Amino acid sequence: MKNEIKEYKSYIIQKAEENDADADKIAEQMLIRIGFYQHERLIHLIVTIGFAIMFLLSLLLTGINVSFLALSALLLLLLIPYIGHYYFLENSVQELYRVYYKITKTEVPDDFSKKV
Repeated sequence: MKNEIKEYKSYIIQKAEENDADADKIAEQMLIRIGFYQHERLIHLIVTIGFAIMFLLSLLLTGINVSFLALSALLLLLLIPYIGHYYFLENSVQELYRVYYKITKTEVPDDFSKKV
């Protein structure tokens, strides 16, 4: 997924910079692709929250039985990459929003003031 998003962002920026580019068509295609990435982001958020809840529950159970410490460690090892991947998805979707605003020449909201 990371490579796909990076390649798509490069492709869409290159496509938008072409002189004969149809900005409306590119923007329409971008909205569809951004929708796919938003869905992916939502699914990963749900999974990440699920793992975080299971991790916290396993920590609570460690107080009852020390053998749950191994489960806590395993869940933490899985939770860290999920958080990293969700962070990447969140930032990538926001970067695509900025590219979309640039292509459509839409006024960029204040919280999206970073350059593409």
